[in-house]
Amino acid sequence: MSLTTHLNIFVISARNGGVSLILALASAISCCAQSTASAGPGQQSAHANAAVLLENLSWDEAEHVLSPNTVVVITLGAESKEHGRHLQLNNDFLMAEYLKKRVLAAAPQNTVVAPTINYSYYPAFLEYPGSTSLSMDTARAMITDIIHSLAHYGPRRFYILNTGISTLGPLAQATADLAKDGIVLHYTDLTKDDPVEKKLRQSGGTHADEIETSMMLYIAPESVRMKKAVRDLNPNQPGGLTRDPQGKGTYSPTGAWGDPTLATREKGEAVTESLVSTILKDIEELRQAAPSPAAAAPPK
Repeated sequence: MSLTTHLNIFVISARNGGVSLILALASAISCCAQSTASAGPGQQSAHANAAVLLENLSWDEAEHVLSPNTVVVITLGAESKEHGRHLQLNNDFLMAEYLKKRVLAAAPQNTVVAPTINYSYYPAFLEYPGSTSLSMDTARAMITDIIHSLAHYGPRRFYILNTGISTLGPLAQATADLAKDGIVLHYTDLTKDDPVEKKLRQSGGTHADEIETSMMLYIAPESVRMKKAVRDLNPNQPGGLTRDPQGKGTYSPTGAWGDPTLATREKGEAVTESLVSTILKDIEELRQAAPSPAAAAPPK
């Protein structure tokens, strides 16, 4: 008998007095619980068929989900890197954690989401206190070491949910290295044109700018200090950002490069939702990718 049927009985019984009401309620709860307990695997909650968060599993549970058919998603977002005076040092980490949650909610089974990597290669921002960077070799090695560790248990397909641009260098190197072991690595490339962003953008820049600030107004508005946002879009020069007007690189007294004053939550929603769609599409394309024959011999 369905829960709806029991609720109908409950309503009818309620009209006949308090004792009947209590008995009907007890019957409805008991039968509903029995129905849930007896449901088969396909009838239980959708969690059985959803992506899973690796860090919340025990090792024996991880053993069951880390299979050759699994796609492992690893988010990458700096937790200590300047983003102008109006955004926090953990801006990229907040973005990565948000996108991780979206993948968990939408990706199908055989998707495992690993812990976020919060350090990488960010040399362009080191003139601004609090910013950190690994060397390119260290950043590449960290990616390959983490993936080799997880590939040992079965998975051959990995996706780096990447929130940076300078990180593309070590990610490309890691992709080539891992391919030698039959491991496929794909990653988010934020330099690719997004038609939604192209339509909405009103100014130039690429860092803590109009678009990135708009995304954070949508993703984590409490982290944005719009009163401190100012236009900072001096001519682009080779090298990183610099606080020195005569220094090597692009002069930026604020640490931003763009015009964050043009940011709006509406722009951020549109661009973020487009990015989420792209990431989910990337993951599904990776799922169809065939590892090389070297995949038969997992790295030790």
